[in-house]
Amino acid sequence: MTVEIQESSRVAGGHGLPVPRTRPPMGHAALDLIEHARLCLAEAASTGHAGDRFAAAHLAALRAAAAVLAAKARPAASGRGRGRRGHGPRNVWELLPGVAPELAEWAAFFGANAGKRAAAQAGLPGAVTPREADDLLREADVFLGMVSVLLGLPYQEPLDGPVVALVPGAA
Repeated sequence: MTVEIQESSRVAGGHGLPVPRTRPPMGHAALDLIEHARLCLAEAASTGHAGDRFAAAHLAALRAAAAVLAAKARPAASGRGRGRRGHGPRNVWELLPGVAPELAEWAAFFGANAGKRAAAQAGLPGAVTPREADDLLREADVFLGMVSVLLGLPYQEPLDGPVVALVPGAA
């Protein structure tokens, strides 16, 4: 997908006529992050362990949010008295609402689940239940779809089937 930009030529003999130029709507970093988010969702859907499923789904959402930041964020102005000097780094979930306010509730939701992801990644027993993992997988899938639309990428249907198949006794 490309975006056409009209610019006037300033070159001698250009007569100020519009010169069409094309550019991708965003950088490769954002596109790579979206692709990695999709891979994480596929991994989450294919694993049977609740902790691994939860961690992979949360990581997919994290990468999708990072893609929004990569595509839409502007560097902070440097200079005396500006910025957050001395306040330490901020995480993606804190930064996302400032760049995409329409995703603020999603940022709060996934930010609130970051501790569970860390516990699941550490292998703590009982860190998450299978139901929590399945719910987060579905939410991450919806979030990735919303992010894709926000970034002007093709919408992909949410996952269907794999989550239900992972829950024992579900049909």
